Amino acid sequence: MANTKELNVEEKLRALYSLQLIDSKIDEIRNVRGELPLEVEDLEDEVTGLSKRLEKLNGDLDTIDHQIKEKKNNIEEFKSSIKKYAEQQKNVRNNREFNSLAKEIEFQELEIQLSEKHIKEMKAQLEGKKAVVAETKEKLAAKENHLKHKKAELSDIMAETEKEENFLLEKSAEYRAKIEERLLAAYDRIRGNVRNGLAVVSIERGASAGSFFTIPPQTQMEIAGRKKIITDEHSGRILVDSVLAEEEKEKMEQLFATL
Repeated sequence: MANTKELNVEEKLRALYSLQLIDSKIDEIRNVRGELPLEVEDLEDEVTGLSKRLEKLNGDLDTIDHQIKEKKNNIEEFKSSIKKYAEQQKNVRNNREFNSLAKEIEFQELEIQLSEKHIKEMKAQLEGKKAVVAETKEKLAAKENHLKHKKAELSDIMAETEKEENFLLEKSAEYRAKIEERLLAAYDRIRGNVRNGLAVVSIERGASAGSFFTIPPQTQMEIAGRKKIITDEHSGRILVDSVLAEEEKEKMEQLFATL
C-alpha cells in the first residue's frame, strides 16, 4: 500500500475510472451468465412438476382400469347369481318363493345395468385421461429438450467466461491495490447503492453520465482540472472529465481485446 500515497488526484481518478471499467466488465459477464442459471432452474422445476403430474396421471389410469375390471367381475357374479336364482325358481313350492327369487333376479339385473353405466363412464374418463397423458408427455419432452440445450449453453458460457472473469478479477485487484482505503471504501459503497453499479462516471453534455441534472460550469472546470475528487450532488457518484474517461476507455479496450 506504500505506493498509494504517491498518487496525485489525477492518478487516483484514472485508477478509479479504470477500476470502474473493469468491474463493469465483470458485472456484464455475470449478468449474462446470471440469467441462465435461473432459466435452467425454472426449467428443472417445470420438468419435475410435469414428471410428477405424469406419474399421478398414470396412477389414475391404473386405478380406473382396475375399477373397470372390478365392475366387469361384479357383472359376471351378478349373472352367475341370476342363473342360480333362475334354477331355484324351477324347484319352488309356492308363489311366494317364486316371487322372492324373481325380485332377487330383478335386483341383480339392476346391478348389472348400474355396473355397465359405471363402466361406460369410466371408459370415457379413461380416454380423457389418456389424452391428457399424451399432451403432458409431449410438453415434458419439449421441456426436457429445452433444458438440455440451456444446460449446454450454460456450460459453454461458464467455460468461455471463467478464464475471462478470473483475468479481470486479477486486474481489478491490481487497481484496487493502487487506491487508498478511504477512497476505495467510498467507491464500494456507491457501487452498492446504485442499480447499475456505476460509482465513477464521466461528464457528458454538461451532466453526469446517465443523469439529467446539469452540472454548473464552475464545477465542470474543477472536474476538468483534476485537482480534487468531486462527487455528483444528486447521485453521489464520483465524477471525471470526458477526456480522461476516453483515454482510460481506450487503454481498457486494449486490455479487454487481449481476452
